[in-house]
Amino acid sequence: MENIFTRIKQAVAADFHEILDKKEEKNPTVQLSQYIRQCEQQAKKIRELIEKQYQLKHDFTKEYHAAQAMADKRERQAKLAAEQEEAELAEQAQDERMQYQERADKIKAMMDKANADLQELEKKYVQMKHKLKDLYVKKMEFAERENVAKAHRGMNEVLKNKPEFEFVSSKFNDLEGYIDRLERKVNDDYRKQTLDAKLADLERKSS
Repeated sequence: MENIFTRIKQAVAADFHEILDKKEEKNPTVQLSQYIRQCEQQAKKIRELIEKQYQLKHDFTKEYHAAQAMADKRERQAKLAAEQEEAELAEQAQDERMQYQERADKIKAMMDKANADLQELEKKYVQMKHKLKDLYVKKMEFAERENVAKAHRGMNEVLKNKPEFEFVSSKFNDLEGYIDRLERKVNDDYRKQTLDAKLADLERKSS
């Protein structure tokens, strides 16, 4: 039962994302952001592969040194056996030395190739990171230009509606005139009240 609900939930989510993609697919900024996210994911996978290449190089190096060490050891032992006139033992040691040396030479070739491949991968990875950084900068440039364009468009919408703008401006002028008249009335009333108070006080004192 839980699996059914899970599948339904995933199907709904997929449909939702598909709708969003169709809605936003005409927006270049959204498309660029999606492309950058894909590049980031790809870069992460490539970094993991490069780390694996480092591990393979380490493994090749370890096996090479082990095989070469055994080849050198058997060579010393073969010489020692020959000096001690142990011909059969010297021959056996020499046979093993050849096997170890052959193995070491093969691993050395693989190790060198792995190292060369790693250097090439690192070089291309650095180039890819620079390209990705350029995309970030280009995205910022587009975002800035889009922002300015939207701001200009908004201002132009206001400015191009000249009759409406003039109507609003006239209303501001009417309001400003009304406030001016109101302020003058308040000031006149204040002066009148002050004058009346002073004259009434003078009349009281003279009576």
